[in-house]
Amino acid sequence: MEYRKLGKSDLELSTITYGAFAIGGTMWGGNEKQNSIDAIHASLDHGISTIDTAPFYGFGLSEELIGEAIKGKDRSKIQILNKFGLVWDGSNHGKGEHFFDAEDNGKTLPIYKYAAKENVIKELEESLKRLGTDYIDLLQLHWPDASTPIEETMEALEILIGQGKIRAAGVSNYNLDQMKTANETTALSSNQLAYSMLNRGIADDIIPYAIDNEIAIIAYSPLERGLLTGKYFKDATLKANDHRNGYFGQFDAEKVKGFLAAIQPIADEKNASLSQLVLRWTTLQPGITIVLAGARNASQAIDNAKAMEITFKRDEIDFINEQLNKISL
Repeated sequence: MEYRKLGKSDLELSTITYGAFAIGGTMWGGNEKQNSIDAIHASLDHGISTIDTAPFYGFGLSEELIGEAIKGKDRSKIQILNKFGLVWDGSNHGKGEHFFDAEDNGKTLPIYKYAAKENVIKELEESLKRLGTDYIDLLQLHWPDASTPIEETMEALEILIGQGKIRAAGVSNYNLDQMKTANETTALSSNQLAYSMLNRGIADDIIPYAIDNEIAIIAYSPLERGLLTGKYFKDATLKANDHRNGYFGQFDAEKVKGFLAAIQPIADEKNASLSQLVLRWTTLQPGITIVLAGARNASQAIDNAKAMEITFKRDEIDFINEQLNKISL
């Protein structure tokens, strides 16, 4: 495994980071507890020392599973990246921005973006309890909240850094202007953004700014939630309450299928899976610091870690990029 420095912070994170959205179950058709814990253990055993989660992932369940999985382990060797700012339990008292409605055990819950100072501190304390730890390595605003000044949210993060409850401050899903404002208020360590072979829009403006200002980019959905593994073009199926039933519809399935067929020989030559090839390619893109990869069992976690063993020749990278440019999604 390779480890990379997160922006100007003192944090060193595993280049492949365990993404814990799916193990929360919500929007992913449920989860299996022991498989989830096994996936975390396998990740740690194979060099993936960094775990990214959020309170919204399973309405606290993802955090609780992580807390159970790391109990008794050397916390100093594990980096926890967490988030705040999505509220579902009414504790925002009608404040913030309504985002969407989510389903939880047959109930519909309105989700709000809410990043006021008091909520940042409140959510952090709740997360610490669920995770069974006394600090978070990187705390990130999950989604921009237009109802709260960016400066107020960043001030809360500065307070938590001063208290030693978090080691670094980050954001997620911020556009360029929002990044600039946040970086003027605090020492912004990172921005977590959607980035994949099929979604490279941030390369035009956000990545150059991040490079110039030593801000890390944490790439989420590098496999487009499983689409780029190729298995959904074969015999894999999704449960009815899996959000990917709608999510995959934004892509031209035939173009994606053709692209994966074109790069399959490279994966075969390296005795690698398509998902490993895609993950490794993503880690090598300019400005991309950390790449999130989910795993719902130990086998998937080990495969993710082994993606870092892949080496590319220059002509292989050029071929992959040429194929990507052809599909122009």
